[in-house]
Amino acid sequence: MILRQIFAVLMLNLRTIPARLGSSTVAIIGIAGVVIVFVSVLSISAGFSAVMSGAGSPSRAIILRAGSETELTSAIGGMEVRIIKEAPGIMRDGDTAVATADLYVIIDIPKINTPGSSANVPMRGIEAEAMKVRSGISLIEGRMFRFGTNEVIVGRAANQQYANTKIGDTIVSGQNRWEVVGVFEADGGLPETEIWCDVHSLQSVYRRTNSFSTVSVRLITPESFDILKTWLTENPQVHASVRREDEFYSSQSETMTRLINTLGFGIAGLMGIRAIFGAVLTMYTAVASRTREIGTLRALGFNSMCVVVSVLAESMVLGGIGGLIGGTGAFLAFNGYQTSTMNFQTFSQVAFAFRVTPQLLGTGILYALVIGLFGGLLPAIRAARLPIPSALREL
Repeated sequence: MILRQIFAVLMLNLRTIPARLGSSTVAIIGIAGVVIVFVSVLSISAGFSAVMSGAGSPSRAIILRAGSETELTSAIGGMEVRIIKEAPGIMRDGDTAVATADLYVIIDIPKINTPGSSANVPMRGIEAEAMKVRSGISLIEGRMFRFGTNEVIVGRAANQQYANTKIGDTIVSGQNRWEVVGVFEADGGLPETEIWCDVHSLQSVYRRTNSFSTVSVRLITPESFDILKTWLTENPQVHASVRREDEFYSSQSETMTRLINTLGFGIAGLMGIRAIFGAVLTMYTAVASRTREIGTLRALGFNSMCVVVSVLAESMVLGGIGGLIGGTGAFLAFNGYQTSTMNFQTFSQVAFAFRVTPQLLGTGILYALVIGLFGGLLPAIRAARLPIPSALREL
C-alpha cells in the first residue's frame, strides 16, 4: 500500500517537471558541470595508470641497484650484469640468457604543440636481446636501428608528442645527434614514450662505459621469480634488488595517481557543494509551487513518508539526468585525448591518453545521484511537515 502511494505521488511529481523547466534545467546543468570536471580529471589518472601498469608483465623481472627506487638512480656494473645473467629462473635461448642490460637517461626535446617548450624524454639504450625480453614491441614504421651506430627508434606516443622524432629526422641533445630510423608500438604501454638505441653507443656518449641502469629478464615461468630473487639476494657478488616488472611500474605511478585523484575529488567536492545548493533551491521551488497539491494529497490519506520519498526521488532523477549528460559530455570531449605529463618519481615525461572508463562513468553518475539526494533532503522534510489546513489554503 505504501509503495503504491509513493509510486503514485512520484509519477505526479515527474509529470509536473515541465512546468518547472527553468529551475530544473539550472539544477541539471549544475550537476552535469560537476560530473564533467570530476570524470575528466579522473580520466587523466586512469590513462596515466593504464600506461604505467601496461608496461609491465609478471613473466618479466627488473633488477636495479640495491636501494634504488627508479631506473634513473640505479647503476649496475658490467661484472654484476654478467653474474645476473647466469642466475637461475631466467629463460634461455640456447646458452644465451633472454635478458637485456639497459642504460636509462633523460634528454631534452621540444614539444610539437607547444612552441618554445620542451620535455624530459626517456632514452633507453638496449642490448640485442631486448626484443625477446619485451614481448608486444613491434615496428610500425621504418626499420630497427643498427647496433653500434647512433640510430634510434622512437615510441609511437613520443613520435606524436615531440619534435624531430619522424623517420629521417635528427634528434639533437647537446653535442650528440641521433638519426630516427623507425617508430614502434608497445600495446599502448610506457615504452611508447621512450626512444631506444644501442646501449653501448649511449654509454659512449654519456661516458658510462661498463655501467648500466637496470637488467630486465624474461622468467622461465612467473613462479621462477622467487628462485631468481633468492639467488640474487643471497649472492654477495651482487648488490641488487629484484622486482616483478608489473609491480615495479605500478609503483612508479602511485605518486602521480594519488596527486591527480586528490585534485579531482577536491575540485569535484567543492563544485558538488555548489551543485547541492542549486538542487536545494530547485526542490524548494518545486515544493512551494505545489504546497496546495501536497496538502490535498495528505488530506486524501497519503502519509508524510510518501511525500518525503517522492521529493527525494524527483531530486535524484534530476541528478541522474545531469550525471548522464555530464558523463556523456566528458566521454565525447576527453576520451582518447593525447597528452603528456611529468612523472615526479623519474622526472621524465610520460605520454598517455585520457581514459573515460565505464567504471569512471558509473562513479560520476553515482556522485550526481548523491548530489541530488542531499539537494532534495531539506525540501523533502519541509514538504512532509506542511500543516494540512494551511497547505490547503495556499493559492
